[in-house]
Amino acid sequence: MGSLDGKVAFITGVARGQGRAHAVRLATDGADIIGVDVCADIASSGYAMAGRDELEETVSLVEAAGGKMIGAVADVRDFHQLKTALDAGVEHFGRLDIVCANAGIASMVFRELTIDEELEQWNDVLNVNLVGAFHTAKAAIPHLIAGERGGSIIFTSSTAGLRGFGGLQGGGLGYAASKHGIVGLMRTLANALAPHSIRVNTVHPTGVNTMMAVNPAMTAFLENYPGGGPHLQNPMPVAMLEPEDISAAIGYLVSDQAKYVTGVTFPVDAGFCNKL
Repeated sequence: MGSLDGKVAFITGVARGQGRAHAVRLATDGADIIGVDVCADIASSGYAMAGRDELEETVSLVEAAGGKMIGAVADVRDFHQLKTALDAGVEHFGRLDIVCANAGIASMVFRELTIDEELEQWNDVLNVNLVGAFHTAKAAIPHLIAGERGGSIIFTSSTAGLRGFGGLQGGGLGYAASKHGIVGLMRTLANALAPHSIRVNTVHPTGVNTMMAVNPAMTAFLENYPGGGPHLQNPMPVAMLEPEDISAAIGYLVSDQAKYVTGVTFPVDAGFCNKL
């Protein structure tokens, strides 16, 4: 018996990285998965997005973990596209209990940018990270309320959602603004949905070993960030966390063990946010 037997989770950005790890973890705990990913590049991000083959691989990994999964291509920036994918999954599985608004990009580069490039970065990051999180919640909340079983929504924020980090360019500022904005969205929804026993929280990872953090553009940015070096290091002796480390926190927050945990900013950061 798994802690999530009979439950259904909706996960965005599921094709690789943290989204994939969350899908496998929740499937291992007994949940079935509705997962979406854009499966197309976003030019301003500076690194390749996941492809359809990686989405299919996630489906296979979930099935190997004992779960069932419907994987669909959908862009969180397009509410109606996202809602169509979620509605089809709920119709198939018959319910929705858990939402992981995980999709996100980081557009940070170490080079001079034109103002048009910065504006493109700012808009793309805000639209994926913050607008996409709102779209995910807005599409899911009616299903959660209709189920009359409570539920859990987890937004993936960042240490950059609790600390002032990102530099002066549009991409870095957009990343920090979007990840801070997710906290405000979470706190407001936690209050609004509490009467329905729907819990809403954020997780705040430090650097995680995914394409977002280890691509050449991000590596160059971090190496040249003002005040870098020890400033960017975790107090605990780990350079980067693995996606499964974040999934462990997700597994707790969506479980009945956390049935009264809501409105919480939950760092999984090896002490990063606690540094002086």
